[in-house]
Amino acid sequence: MKKALLFALLLPFFAVAQDKGIHFEHGLSWAEIQAKAKAENKYIFIDCFTTWCGPCKYMSANIFPLEEVGNFMNDKYISVKVQMDEAAKDNEEVKKWYADAKMIGEKYSVRAYPTFLFFAPDGSIVDRQVGGGEAQAFIERCADALKPEKQYYTQLDQYNKGKKDPEFLRSLALLALDKYDQKNATTFSKLYLDQQKDLYTKENLEFINKFTNSSKDVGFKMFLEHPDKVNKILGSGAAENKIMEIAAQEEIYPKLMKKDKSAPDWAGLEKAVKAKYPKLAEEMLLKTKVQYFSYVKDADNAVANIIAYMKKYGHKADPQELNEYAWTIFEKCNDMKCIEQALEWSKRSFKDKEVPAFMDTYANLLFKSGKKADAIAWEEKALKSANEQERKNYEETLEKMKKGDKYWE
Repeated sequence: MKKALLFALLLPFFAVAQDKGIHFEHGLSWAEIQAKAKAENKYIFIDCFTTWCGPCKYMSANIFPLEEVGNFMNDKYISVKVQMDEAAKDNEEVKKWYADAKMIGEKYSVRAYPTFLFFAPDGSIVDRQVGGGEAQAFIERCADALKPEKQYYTQLDQYNKGKKDPEFLRSLALLALDKYDQKNATTFSKLYLDQQKDLYTKENLEFINKFTNSSKDVGFKMFLEHPDKVNKILGSGAAENKIMEIAAQEEIYPKLMKKDKSAPDWAGLEKAVKAKYPKLAEEMLLKTKVQYFSYVKDADNAVANIIAYMKKYGHKADPQELNEYAWTIFEKCNDMKCIEQALEWSKRSFKDKEVPAFMDTYANLLFKSGKKADAIAWEEKALKSANEQERKNYEETLEKMKKGDKYWE
């Protein structure tokens, strides 16, 4: 009886807590949601989620219940959550939305989760947002969805009515890219570039770089045939890096993981890649071998290819790559000569910016090389700069270092 009384007393508290966040409608069909929005002259916010989506769960647990989020959204939107997949434990409310969820997914090309759809009070779609985020960023995105100049579908409507000047096409292409509408992004970017007299300006090359994702795109030929002109504007190695990224996706990765799990035909791959990209083939294949042998946990080959890559192309490695290669050496190599090389790469990785994770790698390598005091000093420095999520791992590593444990095997 006491438990029942306590629960009854707490009910108002729970109600207040729930009311602080976004109020999501329940028990209404899509048609009824639209009618309610029209009657109240409010926009509609749809959270398109799935039962397996991690970012969706994060938004529901950590962002939607916040008071500041609820204060903004409840004043301007009728909100509804729509489950886009079908699961065995779905309740009756979810099942009643199956048909509408399928229609919404197909009609508005919902392919990534979470996707947020925004509708005007008259029921016409005006905008879409893809991906989660923190509270303030989410509020800003939902505020933008109320502004015609930032509404994707409103801008598309202007295009369909004949607005096709260069600046409009440029902004529309970038907007389409941001909205995960790759088909329209490609169309609008090409229309914009067709109107440009000089493609090798800083503004145009930065734009082209965003829209070059395959060997069929306009920028691919420019980057391949005129790397010097591109690099002069975008920076050393920009053209080559873009070509290697695309070439690896198209020519190498599809041939790596075979259904029968047999080893890749490296000789055949080398011959094919050299025929198309003779100047970049060696670098591409070495990087790919590092990734492949690390993935299949072939330590000897992973280490050998890292050493080979760094000997010839190490000057081109960015901080993230330097850290990854150094960490692989820490985990998989016990040769002190190898460790000393990795220490140099690791130290370079945080030369310009002291990233805690990179300093942690350096500390681990120092410890493995026998420099215990230096290792502890750098691990303490990494710990001091780390965020809450990183701290536990660094504290555990630091404790092992102080005890002198051989913890990498």
